[in-house]
Amino acid sequence: MTWNWQQSDWPKFRWDATRLSHAEERFLLVAGVAIGTARHLGEDDRRQVLVELMSGEAVTTSALEGEVLSRASVQFSIQRQLGLATESRRVTPAEQGVAEMMVDLFRSHAEPLTEELLSRWHRMLTSGRRDLAHVGEYRTSDEPVQIVSGVVGAANVHFEAPPSRQVPAEMRQFLAWFERTGPEGTETLPAITRAGTAHSYFESIHPFEDGNGRIGRAIAEKALTQGFAQPVLTALAATILKHQKSYYEALERANRENEITSWLVWFAGIALEGQERSVRLVEFVLAKAKLLERLRGIPTNGSRRRCCGCSVRSRRDSEAD
Repeated sequence: MTWNWQQSDWPKFRWDATRLSHAEERFLLVAGVAIGTARHLGEDDRRQVLVELMSGEAVTTSALEGEVLSRASVQFSIQRQLGLATESRRVTPAEQGVAEMMVDLFRSHAEPLTEELLSRWHRMLTSGRRDLAHVGEYRTSDEPVQIVSGVVGAANVHFEAPPSRQVPAEMRQFLAWFERTGPEGTETLPAITRAGTAHSYFESIHPFEDGNGRIGRAIAEKALTQGFAQPVLTALAATILKHQKSYYEALERANRENEITSWLVWFAGIALEGQERSVRLVEFVLAKAKLLERLRGIPTNGSRRRCCGCSVRSRRDSEAD
């Protein structure tokens, strides 16, 4: 078995762009609608949507790695970093770390993807860990990095990453690719195509001892968001969790060759579904805000209403007489 990074055309990924064109157009259209809808939200409601989306992504991207976090604690941590929480609450290092990464992803959406940024995310995610030799640094072990399932002695190898000695050069090449395929790059790619390719590309390198899945999904979110005047978070991890089995199967197939049309078609479906989930949240918060505004305008039972210039007392007033 040879993996994609062992083949002569690595990392010259190929795909059929015609199979993605409709999804790319749909993504841009819905993103524009979402941005327009969000502009009708008040400041407090915008913050609510932001906290909901970030905490949902933080909890679900961790759940994909088998780590169960308290959504309430993650939300509190996000609110505190945004200056929205004043009370005190105890949170675990894992909850604090993934919350920090999500806030940093939101705040740095337009910044270039660099080694320094990835190192910062890795330190956040691994806060409090004592079992890792390298925190915020690429792996250096001579042991092969494999993704396996099954019992010892009869394990099924789903993927093997490049040796650690190759990682620095591979990552320099990856970061250069991400830069030149961005909105201001020389080989600009459509949002979904770039995000899906970036995720598969990063996971193929698997540069860190741990946290590669969470960082890889954050990179995909960053790629989907770049190009817009403001961050537009897609519920990517939450949607992937819903399709977890097919996610790992699709990634495994993508790791075997550099023709990745099938992977990108699968990813496009996830990106559109996640985007719709985010839009529904914005629409729900907006509808709730409008309802509350209407309710605030309804007179109370004890108030007087005017009709045709006359003072008309409420039914309760009449009964009191």
